[in-house]
Amino acid sequence: MAKILIIDDEKVIRSTLKEILEYENYQVTEAQDGEQGLKKIQEEEFDLVLCDVKMPKMDGLEVLEKVSELDKQPQFIMISAHGSIETAVEATKKGAFDFIPKPPDLNRLLLTVRNALDKKNLVSETKVLRKKLSQKLDMVGESPAIKQVKETIEKVAPTDARVLITGPNGTGKELVAHWLHQKSNRSEAPFIAVNCAAIPAELIESELFGHEKGSFTSAVKQRIGKFEQADGGTLFLDEIGDMSLSAQSKVLRALQEHKITRVGGDKDIKVDVRVLAATNKDLKKEIEDGKFREDLYHRLSVILIQVPALKERKEDIALLVDKFLEDIAKEYGTAKKDISKEAIAKLQEFPWTGNIRELRNVVERLVILGDKTICLEDVKKYADY
Repeated sequence: MAKILIIDDEKVIRSTLKEILEYENYQVTEAQDGEQGLKKIQEEEFDLVLCDVKMPKMDGLEVLEKVSELDKQPQFIMISAHGSIETAVEATKKGAFDFIPKPPDLNRLLLTVRNALDKKNLVSETKVLRKKLSQKLDMVGESPAIKQVKETIEKVAPTDARVLITGPNGTGKELVAHWLHQKSNRSEAPFIAVNCAAIPAELIESELFGHEKGSFTSAVKQRIGKFEQADGGTLFLDEIGDMSLSAQSKVLRALQEHKITRVGGDKDIKVDVRVLAATNKDLKKEIEDGKFREDLYHRLSVILIQVPALKERKEDIALLVDKFLEDIAKEYGTAKKDISKEAIAKLQEFPWTGNIRELRNVVERLVILGDKTICLEDVKKYADY
């Protein structure tokens, strides 16, 4: 049941609104002025506040402004018999969901209340999802190699500098890109990832820049490309070493001029995108072989982050295994399994050519096939090495 606070210095208004809202099965609390209302918000959790604008001691806009500084963030609907467009605009700027004149129309009031509560639920769900995503994308490890990566992320993320992330397959290059985005000023904007190796050469330009209807045989409608989708946010070009030279030249132009042109179009479209790129290839060797543009390499590699192979950070294996055991238990809805020190020691002996991705697969196999406590014999029996 949603909790609603009514702040109004007119008792008749408070009583009327309370009666209406309680009939709709909301839990309602009253406050007779702004100071009392602010105190109740500080002491209790409310989903929504109906707040008068003109009140003694502290007016509604001041309450709204002070609440915006708190960790608790209920939705606000401002109500007033002396409202104006200027007041409504100011209330919206300060974070109010809506502004309703007195006496309120009953249908509009209830609709606005429902919409405000829906938004509150969406905001709460988004926070939960962000927390889950943050946990899922946690960068586990305390080795010197991974600490250096973390320190570089902390320094580079708040800037708009382009970053080239290198390292073998399975080391977590996309994870680094996610953290660069999450810790940046663009974290509320889109993070768009493109696997350049997974897209045929003839389609990569359409994927990145979009296309106009009729620009080629299968272009039955206009398509917005990844650069436009990422506008205001971050575009992650994974496996960029596999991108065609033709597409590379267009990416270079987008980075230089901050604008793109859709395939089959002639209109320049401005884009504000931070580009992160990753590759498991030696791009300097690719440049020597004529497979990668040197000017694009220098545009992309303002900052270089080398993600270490798992064999270079074997002291992190115990922490990674513990994290995977916890994640897999949550996915399967089962109790987390233990693993013996001998089993961990054996895992640390392996070369891990598939890196962290391979380790995760092995741990999942051990959870499914191993004993309640994963032991050395389980590792010898079910690991590939």
